[in-house]
This record gives sequence, C-alpha cells and structure tokens, in this order.
Amino acid sequence: MTAKFQNAIFQNEDKAREALEAVRWPDGPVCPHCGNSDGEKIAKVEGKKQSHRPGLHYCNECAGQFTVTVGTVFERSKVPLTKWWMAAHLLNSSKKGISAHQIHRTIGVTYKTAWFMMHRLREAMVETNPSPMGGSGKSVQADETYYGNSSKRAKGYKKGHRHKQQIVALVEPGARVRAFHVKSATKEGVRNILVTNVDRKSELHTDNSRLYDEVGKEFAGHKTVTHGWNGGGEYVGKDGQTTNNVENFFGVFKRGMRGTYHFCSEKHLARYVAEFEFRYNNRSGLGIEDGERTAIALRGIEGKRLTYRPTDQA
Repeated sequence: MTAKFQNAIFQNEDKAREALEAVRWPDGPVCPHCGNSDGEKIAKVEGKKQSHRPGLHYCNECAGQFTVTVGTVFERSKVPLTKWWMAAHLLNSSKKGISAHQIHRTIGVTYKTAWFMMHRLREAMVETNPSPMGGSGKSVQADETYYGNSSKRAKGYKKGHRHKQQIVALVEPGARVRAFHVKSATKEGVRNILVTNVDRKSELHTDNSRLYDEVGKEFAGHKTVTHGWNGGGEYVGKDGQTTNNVENFFGVFKRGMRGTYHFCSEKHLARYVAEFEFRYNNRSGLGIEDGERTAIALRGIEGKRLTYRPTDQA
C-alpha cells in the first residue's frame, strides 16, 4: 500500500486533478452548466500570474466557468484531490470496507471530514440506470437477510426479525449483484424488486421461503433449495439450483459491517449496502483490480451532491 501511495496522483495536486479529468472527461471537457462538449468552444484559463483557481475552464457557449469538480460529489470540497484519491483507493481496495476513523488516521483529516468523505464516495458508487439481470438461459439467485439489533446486552434489544434491518439481494452467478435495504421483506415488496430488476426469461433460484412462491411463477422457471439445521438440509438442489452466491455476498457484507463498521443507523444503511454491491460487481474475480475499481467508482461522481444538512434546514 505504501508503494502505491508513491504514485503522483497521491502526492501532487496537479497530477491528481489531471487524473480525475481523464476519468470524468475521457473525450475532453464537458461544461456541467450547459452540456457543451465542443472543444473549440471551451477554453482552459491559463496565465503566468495563476490568480485563478487551478484547472479552471471557460465555456463560450454559456459563458460559464467550471473545474472538474463542479457538478460532482466533490464540488465545493476543501479537501485536496490527492486525499480524495487516497480515500477512494483505500475504500475500493478493502474487501470488507475501511472505517472513517482509519481514513482519518491514514490520510490526515479530521474524523468528521473522513466520515463525510466516505459517504460522498459511497454515493458515487451507487449504480444509475442499471440494466435487467439474467436473461434467457441464465439464472438469478434471490435471498433476504437481517442485520442489526443482534446484541442481547444492548439497551434497545428486541427479539425477532421484524426488529432488524432487512436486505434483499439478487445475484447473477459469475456476474453481478443488486441489493436493497427494505423496510420489511414482504411478498409484495420482494415481487416489486424482482420484476423491476430481473428479466422474466431468467430462471429464479431461491430457498424455500414463502416470499417467492407466487412471484416465481412469473419467471421462466423457479427452483428452490431446502436449507436445514444440523446437516439436515442441502446447499445444492438436484437440478443444480443453489443460493450459495447470494449467501456469500451476505457473508462478506455482514463480516464487514460487524468487523469494520460495527454500527450503522437505518438511514445510512442503503449507502453501505451500495458500497458492498459496487465492490462485488467490480471484483478481482471479474478481472478488475484495485486501481481500475477506484477509477470506475470515481466515474460515478457526476451529477451527485451531498451536503452536511438539507438546504431547507440550513
């Protein structure tokens, strides 16, 4: 990790900005104000006095000024881009995540800044306009899990799944995952997730939960695997159906949440789910290594903003 941090993008602000420009604008600058991408109508503001902010561009189409951070989760951030690259690299190279406290100690920012940086990066990881999963001849595994409220010593402990946070995940074996934090995993809610995210020509693989009995009939096929206690169940059904992939995803998610983050409130859980989903979909098993995964994450910064509090409460 130390050797990787010798890269210029972690040490030099100009190199960090140029690297971010290459990620966000691979075909040249695009004005975030009017959408102009004509290189002849966009000029980079340069001069010997350097009285302007570095990386400033001027759009002749709308007379607007912008840098690579305008219109992104980095907009108006006072944190140097070198530190943003460091934080993004650490988050994307850690299979089970990295805590804001560790980021605070490693890159030298306050804990409050590190916490907010991590949420901005998680927001960048959220996939927009995803395509349907599965398809003809393919299978999709579906399962649900429960998180939180697990310590009987906790003051607010209440027994039962209905007092835990509920997460539904869909996995296309050998490909990608899509996970959702839901208020309650009901038949109607699970059906809505499945029919809006999975191609109906897919074969659905689940456990024998009654949540999937009816919706399973809407797909090309529905096969179940019977889990059991004390060795009485099965991991793979007689036709090869399994939910091992989706359970593996849940395993990594839970180990990360318990071992790295320890606690997460309900209002932020969706972003943590998106973080683990992103790393799974861009894992080394698919030929994507840490550096490329970081660059892919930073492509998602555009068009997203997070502030410390809603503007109507400012």
